[in-house]
Amino acid sequence: MPLAFEARQKLNLPVSSNAELLPAYLLEQERVVGAMLDPNKISPLGAGGFRYNVTSFKVFQLQVNPVVSIGVTNSEGKLRMQATDSELDGLGLVDDFELILDAVLEATENGLEGEAALGVSVSQPPLLKLIPKTVLENTGQSILNGILLGIKSRVQQQLLKDFNAWCQEKSLP
Repeated sequence: MPLAFEARQKLNLPVSSNAELLPAYLLEQERVVGAMLDPNKISPLGAGGFRYNVTSFKVFQLQVNPVVSIGVTNSEGKLRMQATDSELDGLGLVDDFELILDAVLEATENGLEGEAALGVSVSQPPLLKLIPKTVLENTGQSILNGILLGIKSRVQQQLLKDFNAWCQEKSLP
């Protein structure tokens, strides 16, 4: 029976100036994704596609390195990111790893609103068979919450800074 865990985060980010430009800014997919995630860990895969090396972490002394392919689409003032493929390095032979990502960032008249869901389904690795499933799932839940909180913090700081820089670039003659 596979291990499964998920986490969710909501975002409400007021934008005091140039909020009317947010829908146009969200169309700048590579720029927005680079501001939301660590740009040093992102590789473009072509139109609307990115490969992201998630920050590696340790689970019970095992180094885990998830890599996810992300599809990005825009519609009606929204930017949506969804995992299209994922792989896991570090837990030994695991061939049924699935990472689920569904995130939406929407431009509103007051700023940006968003929600992200991150989930993982994976068989219990042989190296961790002696650890109870509930302990592993609670640990996984905690790790996913930490990843989403880190991304939320980055969005609140870096995305707003990048949006303001983009607005200044647009206003230059």
